[in-house]
Amino acid sequence: MSTTTENGMGGPWSTSREKTYKKTTSSALKGAIQLGIGYTVGNLTSKPDRDVLMQDFYVVESVFLPSEGSNLTPAHHYPDFRFKTYAPLAFRYFRDLFGIKPDDYLYSLVNEPLIELTNPGASGSLFYLTSDDEFIIKTVQHKEAKFLQRLLPGYYMNLNQNPRTLLPKFYGLYCIQSGGINIRLVVMNNVLPRSVKMHYKYDLKGSTYKRRASRKEREKSCPTYKDLDFQDMHEEGLYFDTETYNNLMKTLQRDCRVLESFKIMDYSLLLGVHVLDQSQRDGGEPGQAGGDGRRPVGQRVLYSTAMESIQGDGKAAEALTTDDTMGGIPAKTHKEEKLLIFLGIIDILQSYRFIKKLEHSWKALVYDGDSVSVHRPGFYASRFLKFMSTRVFRKNQRKCAGSASSHTHTHTHTHTSGNSLVTISGNIVSLYDFLIIQSILFSLL
Repeated sequence: MSTTTENGMGGPWSTSREKTYKKTTSSALKGAIQLGIGYTVGNLTSKPDRDVLMQDFYVVESVFLPSEGSNLTPAHHYPDFRFKTYAPLAFRYFRDLFGIKPDDYLYSLVNEPLIELTNPGASGSLFYLTSDDEFIIKTVQHKEAKFLQRLLPGYYMNLNQNPRTLLPKFYGLYCIQSGGINIRLVVMNNVLPRSVKMHYKYDLKGSTYKRRASRKEREKSCPTYKDLDFQDMHEEGLYFDTETYNNLMKTLQRDCRVLESFKIMDYSLLLGVHVLDQSQRDGGEPGQAGGDGRRPVGQRVLYSTAMESIQGDGKAAEALTTDDTMGGIPAKTHKEEKLLIFLGIIDILQSYRFIKKLEHSWKALVYDGDSVSVHRPGFYASRFLKFMSTRVFRKNQRKCAGSASSHTHTHTHTHTSGNSLVTISGNIVSLYDFLIIQSILFSLL
């Protein structure tokens, strides 16, 4: 979890009044990230290009970076640390696939300051953005890093065949070890560029149980809203021309099938909405400067923008986004307000394993099983797609009367989980049995 250290006693890298992650200050973590990536990417340049072999996905390279420096590493003012790089040749191959040159990767991640972002979720992860808007660095848990390692061969086989996708694009997986602490990091594509003001931002799962932004979240300058908030604020949904809508839904359907095949669930659609009319009223423009006052030239990484991700022609994309949309997808509200949409699927490193099955079974007893976030991968994908295709995204043609009411959930006290019917009222024995089974199973973990 992220905390704020006030007395300088938070751990080996702590300083007064600075945000920490696993007892490591953010400034020290950023420094270690840049030192480690600078070394490992530079070291890769001496290795010849070749086809990726299956064993390349399981290679872990490690280098020790003492504070006084060594023959291989520079001196630095942080405590000694070890930097691990997972599947370096495989990730180099996939960076090449997206047109990321080693010099550009180094310049983005090492030569320019990293910008710390506020955490949009409840995971406690830290997020850093590169100054050029290209890459996000996220801290991940051990189980998420292990899952990504297992996922890599099949996931990237799919990505190699179909680079036009809304799935996350992972460009590197690393681990920093210092003082008995492990901090794991992934480098990913950036979904929401700072160069465009997001008037609305949503984390959507297609779930209704507790899917509303908290009061604390709403007080932020740029809050991340959730499914019920979206329905309140955009009751009629967002409208696209027919071709764009079809391409978007085809991409989402293909991506969800991939996630389902890997038994992945609990992912979200991160959705940013830029209101062109409001921006013009405020005297801005789509490509306005980001938070640091500089205007990025546009994301250069292939297939990284929202529009590139859903175009279905399969042709090679230009490396630069040159139009005023900055890669956003044109859309409208039902009132004909012009919008730019930025989106991507996030948080895919959750496998539907034993604990998640128990979590769903428990929630299905107490709440409507079809409304909770955690669910079977197949059902999760179907519900996610239904929500996106009927509540969030729509074709420009006019809607049928009463369409909103046809999707309204009716909550009752009778819930279905799998093939078994459980009734809460009047059936305390079933609930008691479930709790007994749950306690036994947890005792076996």
